[in-house]
Amino acid sequence: MPEHPLAQAIAPLIERLNAELVDPADARRDDVTLAWEGKPVLAVRLPTKPETTKPIKPEKTAEGGVQSLLAEVAGELGGPLRELSRGEKQRAVLLLEARGAFEYRKSAEIVAEALGVTRFTVYNYLNRAR
Repeated sequence: MPEHPLAQAIAPLIERLNAELVDPADARRDDVTLAWEGKPVLAVRLPTKPETTKPIKPEKTAEGGVQSLLAEVAGELGGPLRELSRGEKQRAVLLLEARGAFEYRKSAEIVAEALGVTRFTVYNYLNRAR
């Protein structure tokens, strides 16, 4: 498959997701086909998880685990979480959820404090996304 500008643009994302690019003609039902100017140019094949493997759950202590995720998200969003706009705080909560932050005990309280909002607000952000 020739190096299409779309493939070049999403290469870092494909690498981060541990996915692979495939020709749209070879795409499977669960692959994501991407179009350029209305024509399919490539498909993304996400990694599959073996059915027999159970996901590894993070240790259920909040100290360190949630804090490191908060620092990672703050760096990604470009500043202290308390100083983010409401929309950016909502995005931060979604990023934290995607990374498993809410698997830890008392994580909603820790996240709420870091964002400068109430625990109720954190739950509202989570519920809106669902």
